[in-house]
Amino acid sequence: MAPACHAYDPQSPAVATILISLIHAQDPRLVVHHVGSTSGPACAGKGVIDLLVAYPAGLLSTARELLQALGFRASASRNPFPEDRPMRVGSLQHAGRRYLIHAHVVSAKSPEVKEVLWFRAYLEMDAVVRAQYVAEKRRLLLEGVADSTDYAVRKGGFIQAVLQTRTVNPTPPPARPG
Repeated sequence: MAPACHAYDPQSPAVATILISLIHAQDPRLVVHHVGSTSGPACAGKGVIDLLVAYPAGLLSTARELLQALGFRASASRNPFPEDRPMRVGSLQHAGRRYLIHAHVVSAKSPEVKEVLWFRAYLEMDAVVRAQYVAEKRRLLLEGVADSTDYAVRKGGFIQAVLQTRTVNPTPPPARPG
């Protein structure tokens, strides 16, 4: 899938809520969060719903198998995620539209969980940073970045720069559930 920068879709949280409920119904030990551009207000992005599936120690294979049973498959990108930190892709039909889903399976003890949730909360809290993030994504597309892996790596520089501000702004607003 080529990168794009679509307007925020207010149906995205409803889709994420359905998926979170489906996963929790299968195994409530997995903690699932809606993250990425579709999780926050007015944040343009690829339009893919990102889920962070945090599993407790010993449940990586359980998480992978559960997602497979729900129809998710391993990423087929040119640089797929490793199986010890997999990303699964799927879709869900909702309100007359098919939504693409990326389920990132991460150990609950990984620092990545806190980083992703902090970044989500910070984007929700700071409209200026959110606008800068959208501008960065649009700039990359205008530069001609057409490969989704390259796009993710390049926008990762912006994300890392924002994460570095945690020493100045250590506490975004309280994380919301899901």
